[in-house]
Amino acid sequence: MKNKASAVQQEIKQSRPFANREQEAIVALLRTTDVLRRYLSNVVDPHGITLQQYNVLRILRGAGGALPTMEIGERMIEEAPGVTRMLDRLEKKNLVRRTRQSTDRRQVLCAITEEGLRLVDALDHPMNSADLAVLAGLSPEQLDGFIRSLDTVRGACTV
Repeated sequence: MKNKASAVQQEIKQSRPFANREQEAIVALLRTTDVLRRYLSNVVDPHGITLQQYNVLRILRGAGGALPTMEIGERMIEEAPGVTRMLDRLEKKNLVRRTRQSTDRRQVLCAITEEGLRLVDALDHPMNSADLAVLAGLSPEQLDGFIRSLDTVRGACTV
């Protein structure tokens, strides 16, 4: 008796079964991450920023003040090796400003500008709506279990 191909198998047009359920789960998670990233990018792209840049703006808004560049990188959802280049782009768009500390000239502090605040505030509703839309099919209990499962997976990853 032949097993029916899973949804992810069909999406990636894989004819052979996965080696095990864990492999299938990882592929499904990676595929979902890609689909979700593209979906959310459609919200921020028309505003001339990327999801990572949006993340930086949210970090700076939430900090309530200037942060060192390294700390911004540590707080990001996705690891971004080019934080300085990303800040360069945001600064050119007048969404952030950077200053050197007077006590330690090596440390650069970054803060969100009024224009950056206006943009991230304007994106709050569309991003919240997108978040709700993609997870609307989960009950509150399923959502709680999903979050716990993702926490467990991240906890098992030691990089």
